[in-house]
Amino acid sequence: MPLAFKSENHGEIAFGFFNIESDMLLLENYFFFADQFCRWICTLAGTSDNTDEHSRVYDEVYYIENSDDIGDLMGAIHGIRLTGFIGDLYRIFPFPSDPAAFKQNPAGFKTRDIVRSLIEKYAGRTSIKAAIDSRAAKAFIGPYAFTRKFFHELVKYVWNGGYPAWLAGQRPGYVIEMKRNVQTGLNPFFTGVF
Repeated sequence: MPLAFKSENHGEIAFGFFNIESDMLLLENYFFFADQFCRWICTLAGTSDNTDEHSRVYDEVYYIENSDDIGDLMGAIHGIRLTGFIGDLYRIFPFPSDPAAFKQNPAGFKTRDIVRSLIEKYAGRTSIKAAIDSRAAKAFIGPYAFTRKFFHELVKYVWNGGYPAWLAGQRPGYVIEMKRNVQTGLNPFFTGVF
């Protein structure tokens, strides 16, 4: 489930997984798969100089401008308001009836073709930048700026499998690779994440 995270320039924003059978993340109106996020972190963690062009990552993500087209997450979870992209996704992958089954599926990447076919009805594609500015002690994803502390929280959220955590404590390989790159990386901005 997405959680509220503090950005420096837009107040609290939503970030996180929003369906346990998909590894797609949302960042307010931006949508991307968790392996994209992990690749951004791997690249940024591997750079030592924030003036180097490699300390910036450009990638294409989905963007849904209209909140009605995004849908109602709480309504979809309860099966009472299946609107927009999220409603379409919950029609296929409903919230589990057993609360103990509410765990993020580490094989969620296997549903990407289905998720893409659904989101493309509502979203356009746009390019965003992920970057670290070590001198200002800030990180950026798209239009959002984060302090080091809150950016670390985003990384830890993905490592943990968000809320409610990874099923049986198992993580996808790209999440394990992200942690390894953060721990062995050259960029001091990531010191203390794990």
